[in-house]
Amino acid sequence: MVRGGWAGHEPVACTDLFIGFLRAQGATVEVAETLSAYEDEGLLDRADLIVQCWTGGTLTEEQEHNLIHRVRTGAGFAGWHGGIVATAYEARDYQFMIGGRFLCHPGEFVDYDVNVTAAHPIMKDINDFSVRTEQYYCHVDPTLEVLATTTFTGAHDAPETAGAVMPVVWLRHFGRGRVFVNTLGHSPADLQLPQTRTITERGLLWAAG
Repeated sequence: MVRGGWAGHEPVACTDLFIGFLRAQGATVEVAETLSAYEDEGLLDRADLIVQCWTGGTLTEEQEHNLIHRVRTGAGFAGWHGGIVATAYEARDYQFMIGGRFLCHPGEFVDYDVNVTAAHPIMKDINDFSVRTEQYYCHVDPTLEVLATTTFTGAHDAPETAGAVMPVVWLRHFGRGRVFVNTLGHSPADLQLPQTRTITERGLLWAAG
């Protein structure tokens, strides 16, 4: 679990929500609070799952290479919100692996609907639900397996977004690895919404294989 970066996303409090859950599934959890963890090939080799919560970070070429190599060779990579899609903007290979890049969230905190779009075990018994948080507008890869979306209305001084159907939860196979992304999760309160928490917990397990 690699956490840090912009403090506004409360990386410690947010990741702490899932440490007990992962341990209850039989996982050994190691926490790193520096991106230099990606320079430790032994640490990466031990990981079946890498959970990242680091908004606004910059990866060195070595860090990017090691992380991508480990995911390609079988580790899962998972995260939520800015901790996974609003970081390492200059790292093209990282962006390609994630399959999405945060651009903006018109209106800051707004009410919007999340629509379930796929019959997948991660979404079992979860119906469409409403949230009040940042509605992430991203550039996304067309090959993603999208599990949930939101539709932008063009409000909040962003008329060009009207009608855009944007992925909220997606999966991506990357080499022998699996990538899980949930754009919800600005704060611990957001992650504790029952639907968001369940989706995230299941997504972590899916990414771990």
